[in-house]
Amino acid sequence: MFVDEAVIYVKGGDGGNGCVSFRREKYVPHGGPDGGDGGKGGDIILQISEKIETLLDVTSRVKYIADSGLNGKGSTKSGKDGKDITISLPRGTLIKDKETGRILKDMSTAGESIVIARGGRGGRGNKHFATSTNRVPRQAEKGKPGEERWLILELKLFADVGLIGMPNAGKSTLLSRISKARPKIADYPFTTLQPQLGVVEIENFRRFIVADIPGLIEGAHKGIGLGDEFLRHIERTKVLVHMVDISGFPEKDPAEAYHIIRNELKQYNPKLSEKTEIVVANKMDLLNEETGAICIKTFEEKISRPVCPVSTITGKNLNALIYLLSKALQKDTS
Repeated sequence: MFVDEAVIYVKGGDGGNGCVSFRREKYVPHGGPDGGDGGKGGDIILQISEKIETLLDVTSRVKYIADSGLNGKGSTKSGKDGKDITISLPRGTLIKDKETGRILKDMSTAGESIVIARGGRGGRGNKHFATSTNRVPRQAEKGKPGEERWLILELKLFADVGLIGMPNAGKSTLLSRISKARPKIADYPFTTLQPQLGVVEIENFRRFIVADIPGLIEGAHKGIGLGDEFLRHIERTKVLVHMVDISGFPEKDPAEAYHIIRNELKQYNPKLSEKTEIVVANKMDLLNEETGAICIKTFEEKISRPVCPVSTITGKNLNALIYLLSKALQKDTS
């Protein structure tokens, strides 16, 4: 199960209380103060783990509360510190404060960690309050409460290439043909209900990662069809492959479908529409050579962009598409 959002409550442990105590030794009837300090509360730590791919494990519980520090004791013994809690997250997790909506951390580096809720400081024992005028202090500090907050965790996949397009444009089939990924494929809209990743191997032992983003529809940026949840995964990609069914839909021609998706990208985040884009006309196998050539020419004229015609069923031009992607990625990183 792919889980790309979670809401959790985190609280650092409370600090232990300081102790009021006096030395009780033989032949020392009026010993001085020896109350120890309270232990520090445990921290809540978020840490990136390469072994975690989704937020599913995080959602197994809603509240994460670290242990409190123990109270101080006599003989100047400090209380034991509370145990920290470390929450493992997948790379690409965005940490937000639920109350304010403020982004606290974009965790994108392997092994990266952050203390998201600090444990409270332990209170000082009465030994700290002895003065020349008060040799028998009967006061000690209480421990400080740990930090607490509600968090929204959002996962944005790391991929070099993002496959976008209307439902049933052929994105999942393309991913299965050019990589080792085996996403669910069927002839009805919204077959892909969660993002899929595939690795494409190219020459000289190089590779790039492709993400199949579930089919987008008109109104996706408003959340229609869960589109807003899927769109955020595109934000980290370097190149977009915009797939269109060149055979057309019952209601929409290829150019109309193309412009709808382009508008959704712009409405969600204007920067998405500025990404390098390769337009792919799929299902060329459904058209004869003459009709296919006319459709491609008309499509290119309507969108004012070059189009790469392919068939994910027969494999036509898929090697050419991989070459275009490789070149686009090299250009993006240069």
